[in-house]
Amino acid sequence: MTRQGNMQSPSAPVSAIAARRSHQKLAAASQAPTTDVDLTLNGEPPLKKPKTCSSKSSPRDNSEKRPFPQQAGNTDGKVDFSSPVICNRSHSNISHAQGTINEYQSDPSAEDDGVETEVTSDYEESDGPVSNTPTDFQNFLLAKNHIGNKNVVYRTDNAICIRLKLKMHLALIGQYDLWVKRGVVSVMGAKLQPSPHLYRVYAPSTHSLPVIKCVSGVDDYAEVEIRSCNNGLYRLKNVSNLYHRIWNSKEPVPGSVLQAGRPLSYSILHSSSDDPLKRHLRPLHLDKKWSLSIHTLSQRGAALRVLTCGPKGSGKSTFNKYLFNHLLSPPPLESSSLQYGQHGVVFLDLDPGQPEFSPIGQIYLAHLRTPLLGPPLSHPTLDSQTEGYIIRSHYIGASSPKDDPDHYIMATMDLMNRYHEFRQSYPQCPLIINYPGWIFGLGLEIVLSLVTSLGLTDVVYMSDKGPAEVVEPLTAAALEAGIRVTILPSQPTDFVTRSSAQLRSMQMLSYFHSTQRQGSNRIWSDLPLCRTRPVTVTYSGASQGVFGIMVTGSHHDPDMLRDLLNGAVVGVVAIENLDAIASVNNQDVPNDTDTAVNDRCDKISDAPDFDPDGDLPMGPEVALNQSQSPPSSPSSSSQLSPNGSQHPGITRTPRENLPYLFVGNGACAPLDPNLSHCLGQAIIRSVNPETQTLDLYTPISPSKIRDTLEQGNHIILVRGQVDNPNWAISEEYFSARSAQRRHRKMITQAKADGIVPDAAARREQDIVSERLRERVWRAGNVPWMRLDEGTGNTKEHGAKQMWRLRKKAYPADSGSGSDREW
Repeated sequence: MTRQGNMQSPSAPVSAIAARRSHQKLAAASQAPTTDVDLTLNGEPPLKKPKTCSSKSSPRDNSEKRPFPQQAGNTDGKVDFSSPVICNRSHSNISHAQGTINEYQSDPSAEDDGVETEVTSDYEESDGPVSNTPTDFQNFLLAKNHIGNKNVVYRTDNAICIRLKLKMHLALIGQYDLWVKRGVVSVMGAKLQPSPHLYRVYAPSTHSLPVIKCVSGVDDYAEVEIRSCNNGLYRLKNVSNLYHRIWNSKEPVPGSVLQAGRPLSYSILHSSSDDPLKRHLRPLHLDKKWSLSIHTLSQRGAALRVLTCGPKGSGKSTFNKYLFNHLLSPPPLESSSLQYGQHGVVFLDLDPGQPEFSPIGQIYLAHLRTPLLGPPLSHPTLDSQTEGYIIRSHYIGASSPKDDPDHYIMATMDLMNRYHEFRQSYPQCPLIINYPGWIFGLGLEIVLSLVTSLGLTDVVYMSDKGPAEVVEPLTAAALEAGIRVTILPSQPTDFVTRSSAQLRSMQMLSYFHSTQRQGSNRIWSDLPLCRTRPVTVTYSGASQGVFGIMVTGSHHDPDMLRDLLNGAVVGVVAIENLDAIASVNNQDVPNDTDTAVNDRCDKISDAPDFDPDGDLPMGPEVALNQSQSPPSSPSSSSQLSPNGSQHPGITRTPRENLPYLFVGNGACAPLDPNLSHCLGQAIIRSVNPETQTLDLYTPISPSKIRDTLEQGNHIILVRGQVDNPNWAISEEYFSARSAQRRHRKMITQAKADGIVPDAAARREQDIVSERLRERVWRAGNVPWMRLDEGTGNTKEHGAKQMWRLRKKAYPADSGSGSDREW
């Protein structure tokens, strides 16, 4: 069954006038490169500037028009991510007959066979639109030196050892294990010494590629072995088109030192033109001012407590990653001195919209032990004593703290108190704080209060272009507190292949499909969530596993609670004391957000050693978990019934009997961060009133939940305002399509090898083909999936047709698409 979408090229002329304008633009562009290149080369080193490809193609070569569904055959096309909508269009007729399926490399034909459609989010992109991909492909230098056979020490079936000269670069795409055998190399800020340790590196095309650089060595040479690896992350493309075309290609790289035909999980590239998929690849290089600042900050050693802030997209996450990787660089084996890198680094991530080591919607305090070389989707959480672990986390329930800034400040202060406790055991651990891009208005007030109350040594602001209304008060507050301020230029990405919303979806998908066993690396499964066995928990009775359910944000009718929970992402929060639940009296008090936050800012700025609630001193002599808040008889745990269901803040819904934290006017006050912490997140598959149970999908280990309950804690499910898991709803469709493609390739390969099946084998193939067709039809012909035919400008929508999740907020006449279904 063929389903094809028509995609008009953004630059394709539709009339004589448009055609003439298109030719004029091309003529003007053909005259521009010489001047542009001269100007850019005078400004920065050639390695950091693009170089226009000598073999230009017409606009139609970059984005071919796709046939209508009734047309037969397929056409070649290129990828064009000109909007937040994913546009996977990389089909090739020839590639269907090329080789067997390889679980390591991406196959262009396997990622789009001319029938693939896009699943996009129905929420609006809050971080701005994605920059349009240029019509002409630009050749960008990824490494200064070309790697030839003279640089190869040896090869094996899945590895290659390369000798690098001093200041020589090596750029790769894919995922691999890096073993430094000789000399010292740097990658993503970490200086790696020779040791038996293997460092796992993730280099997808969604981010700038990490570059391996030789910084020192015997006779100015270093030797590194690069091994192929497979942990399942690559196979996530089978359940989401967001993961298509982000790893290395199956097609060989021209002039590569790697052996052709070997199934490797990486490719060595000299420039972006070497990429068979012709993606806009960029190397990960730092501005010189960034490098100097990282070197200066690292000299502070264990005394370092730095807060990084700045506008959105200014490079805060990249700077922080380089900084903590530099601090975590292992010392030489012959050195017996104890360095702060051996104690680790404490990382306080206050950005719930783009967290580095947790799913979306959380802020956390993490203890890092080794350099982590990859984007957030490669480490969606930390749970390893060797790499690092989460000390404490709080569920904000939104991608921005602006929805409940008072709760955000309370959670931040609790994490800082935990840091001071943790520092007593690890006094040599420096602290790095990542603040979100919310720097205006109330966000500025919050960051000013944090600067004056957290006992920092340094503040780094990631923009040398202001604005003045942010830089001036920030600098004044820091100088008044005796804190050094460093202002660095932002380093945004030139080309973006995934929007911020799509990166959030990729990180959430990676989180829910990953598992990490004790003492081993993280692995991923490409099995759709709907085909996995959910965790069943009871919410009533003597042995209830869920103590209560709350919904943050706007007021909701408890009768609609079941509809709000079905298919929603929830935070799994453990409350250490029932006083964490707001009492009835606290709910009745009017809560004006601005007044509450201003009062909170005044308290924490005037008294940094006080509890964020302002009720008790937080000195060393006070334990954080002690229940010393003002007595509140309704919240007292002594008045609970044996099954723990008689808390006055919990109301049972009339139909499903769900334990809802419903008080007064229907609002749910956030849990007290001093008495609660987040274990992780889950997706509610279904609410079963007949059995009084909930079916959940969660990567949280059963042992972690069991230990939490054995400690006397209670589990609260918090339904926040994070993006709906639309990626989970479409997984079965993409999985069915992937299975169908694999079956077709197997038959095609058998024919190419000259294998003639007998009658029984052909009958079996026909049965399997029919079952797969039925599976694809069932997965696509469901009420929540439809074919969306955009009617707007293709430069904005990126494609004429894509899969979109159906929601009532998008009526048929809203322009979001037609009502035609498969």
